[in-house]
Amino acid sequence: MSQQIQSTFTISRLLAASPSRVFQAFSSFDEKKQWFSGPADWVQTEAALDFRPGGSETNIGGPDEAHQSEFYAHYYDIVPNERIVYTYEMHHEGKKLSVSLATFEFEPEGEGTRLTLTEHGVFFDGHEDPALREEGTRWLFDGLAAYVERVRA
Repeated sequence: MSQQIQSTFTISRLLAASPSRVFQAFSSFDEKKQWFSGPADWVQTEAALDFRPGGSETNIGGPDEAHQSEFYAHYYDIVPNERIVYTYEMHHEGKKLSVSLATFEFEPEGEGTRLTLTEHGVFFDGHEDPALREEGTRWLFDGLAAYVERVRA
């Protein structure tokens, strides 16, 4: 019998860039490729971004062909510089790990942006620990922060 675990986490981070700058890092295909990736040994084999309500995103890669991770997203709601809502599936080595609903909120705070992600995930058959997903997402936030603070619009 298959098993599932449901998990919700929230990450909030103050970034030293305007909401429009941070939003651009999500909405521009070229920019998102700069920070939304794996570790140093990661090779991206496929990527696409159709950033609009009803659009989708694909990001596939890994250290080698035998160890590929697959991210498939579908965008539901986008309010420029304010909110992004999408669902996504994660697969690894051909196994579906999870399906998640992710909501990003961009709020001005001082001269920066308070970026808040709330994610609710359903994790299947013990293929992934939800705590590892949160850890990986925090790592992506680190990359986003470094990118928007280093590369000004």
